[in-house]
Amino acid sequence: MSHLANDKQTFLNIAVLTVSDTRDDTTDSSGRYLAEALVEAGHSLADKKIVVDDVYQIRAVLSQWIADPKVDCVITTGGTGFTARDNTPEAVKVLFDKDIEGFGELFRYISYTEIGTSTVQSRALAGFANKTVVFCVPGSTNACKTAWQKILLEQLNSTHRPCNFVPHVG
Repeated sequence: MSHLANDKQTFLNIAVLTVSDTRDDTTDSSGRYLAEALVEAGHSLADKKIVVDDVYQIRAVLSQWIADPKVDCVITTGGTGFTARDNTPEAVKVLFDKDIEGFGELFRYISYTEIGTSTVQSRALAGFANKTVVFCVPGSTNACKTAWQKILLEQLNSTHRPCNFVPHVG
């Protein structure tokens, strides 16, 4: 496929993974926001899970989704900070075939306008693994809103020009 957008919109199957030692289905506002936002945009929620911030549990769930041809995209929320229990980048980065450096850079740039220099503590990242695009964002609901509304909504829209990630998945 070309890297250029098509006129007919293609919708994706997106899985959401919340990484947290404290959240459950009733308190996972970030994962819930992402799931609702992607469905509202026309995409399908392929799966939604919560795992504790453990490198191997994160990799286990993510590896299943990456290997599943029905999952086009994964968005993780949580575990991107600097505490001893923030392990998402270490768990995920080794699975990437290609990094999307611009995602973390753009997320921190946009975040800077919202939270100032505190954005330097975000280790948001993204990449491709087995033709699945993976985005890792911080665990706050506001950070998820920033990532979705100001980056992912357009980049996961096949009609967005001049380019988007849709032709590179699947």
